[in-house]
Amino acid sequence: MTTASTATASPWFVRPPADGHPARIFCFPFSGSGASAFSAWPAAIDDVEVCPVQFPGRENRLAHPHYGSYENLADALVEALEPYLDRPFAFFAHCAGALPAYETVLRLAERGLPTPDRLFVSRQPAPHDAALDPMLAMTEDELRAEIEAFIRGRGIEPRPDMVDLGLMVLLRDHAAAGAYRRERPVAVDCPVTVVKWRDDPDVSLTALQGWRHYTDSVEFRVVDGGHYRFMDAPDELRALLTRWL
Repeated sequence: MTTASTATASPWFVRPPADGHPARIFCFPFSGSGASAFSAWPAAIDDVEVCPVQFPGRENRLAHPHYGSYENLADALVEALEPYLDRPFAFFAHCAGALPAYETVLRLAERGLPTPDRLFVSRQPAPHDAALDPMLAMTEDELRAEIEAFIRGRGIEPRPDMVDLGLMVLLRDHAAAGAYRRERPVAVDCPVTVVKWRDDPDVSLTALQGWRHYTDSVEFRVVDGGHYRFMDAPDELRALLTRWL
């Protein structure tokens, strides 16, 4: 396996993972977003390097063809990750980003590569329940309104061109989410921590229980905050993300 010290720069990472930390956490963004969802996170949390993953078709990869499906995304990402699996690592994924993260764990195992020491799933129902995601029932106008509200929530007045670009990315991601099907659970070989956000009324703790079928070791944690609170790397979440070491 190629090591990080000999790997070439990859478009999958906004900054190349470094050799200066004993462990890494790879972060998967939610639908319509990119690696900038983690821009407020420190470069390392208690000496665990934070490595946001950049999906194609957005932000600095806007010119790259969209991945099309979560299966395609996971297949391509495994190759990009391989040089950086030379030390303990975990996956953190928010909302629909948890689905390609899960598919990536399965593909790592199928190829005999190291798998995460822990998979952190934030807000996302289990793969066989993915069709229950309330966002999948939203119309294009409702998705546009969601983008505008999100931008305002970050303290920015949304411009029409900004919203149009965000909607283009979100609609492509939304199509991949809508097409994703995993009829029956296939277990991963790592523990799973499922995060429920206390002030997020749209996804209940009950809706997340399906993850019990995916591993022999699962825990559910309720963390203060709403849907997008994870972007600020709150202390309660940061403490949780380092307990796997």
